[in-house]
Amino acid sequence: MKILSIVGARPNFMKVAPLHRAFSKHAEIESKIIHTGQHYDAKMSDVFFNQLELPKPDYFLGVGGGSHTQQTARIMIEFEQVMLAETPDVVLVVGDVNSTIACAMVAVKEHVPVVHVEAGLRSGDRRMPEEINRIMTDGISDDLFVTENAGMVNLKKESIPDDKVHFVGNVMIDSLVYYREKASTLNLLDGLGLESKKYVLVTMHRPSNVDVAEGLKNILAIIKDTASRTKVLFPVHPRTLKNMETNGLLEELKAIQNVTLMEPQGYLEFLYLMENAQLIITDSGGIQEETTYLKVPCITFRASTERPVTVELGTNYLLSDLNPESVQELVIEILSGKSKQGQTPPLWDGHAAERIAEILLKKYAK
Repeated sequence: MKILSIVGARPNFMKVAPLHRAFSKHAEIESKIIHTGQHYDAKMSDVFFNQLELPKPDYFLGVGGGSHTQQTARIMIEFEQVMLAETPDVVLVVGDVNSTIACAMVAVKEHVPVVHVEAGLRSGDRRMPEEINRIMTDGISDDLFVTENAGMVNLKKESIPDDKVHFVGNVMIDSLVYYREKASTLNLLDGLGLESKKYVLVTMHRPSNVDVAEGLKNILAIIKDTASRTKVLFPVHPRTLKNMETNGLLEELKAIQNVTLMEPQGYLEFLYLMENAQLIITDSGGIQEETTYLKVPCITFRASTERPVTVELGTNYLLSDLNPESVQELVIEILSGKSKQGQTPPLWDGHAAERIAEILLKKYAK
């Protein structure tokens, strides 16, 4: 059985790494990795592949940026050539980026089974391009691998047949479990002048938050107020940095006492910084899951979340807008020790990829 696994953006690497490792344990599986180049920074991409012990991709499509339509179209055109050359038995897509839906559509039109890892997640907000990618990918996939119970409920509502749906756990957590000990040896805090559990880690990159001046000003106010109470560590996403500069806010950000600005970090470095933080303030999707497993409080700026288990069982607090006053009430509460304790969601045990490999072998091995 030949499986082509698609990666297009940084979060995909963490999902495909445990899958490739699980597939490689079976002589019956030939596992190949296709990197579309949807998000590509040579430095960060190389760091992620090296840290996650992934082999060099079998194909790098180099599609780059552009509008959602342009990017999706370019991925489809380039990936079709790979499909014709490789004639795989299965195409595996993860998550919800443009590479996910683009490669899924090409595979379906070539009559090759598509499996979607991290299926069934829904935010309820169709203005998010990721939400459209999720819905469309799930609708055309042959097998859907689900991370949490809400995904099962969503797919049933959408009339996806039960025999296509598999509740297997979370491959993002597989990576976290596998690399956690290695990350713990990094000892980054001394060089940053920080102590474990005595700083707040901030990440902001979502266009709805950082592409408008009001959002940037609110982020600045939140950081400034939080830094008046404890140290703040802020790895700044290139999009956020550019927009801060464009709106004349970067120097003000740099001038805030108690704030350390950093470049985006590698996977192991960021895992270490998350585990040692007292609180994380973010607008990321995946960080909600990782902090829930690590039992670190997390405030997420999103109108809704496609990962409700992180709020219901985990340590995640969802805030619908960047209101500095609401944030600070919650920050004060958490820093005083009154945060959610959280539980680990079912099957978030580090073995999701192994379950997926077994299911694929039973169904598709010749």
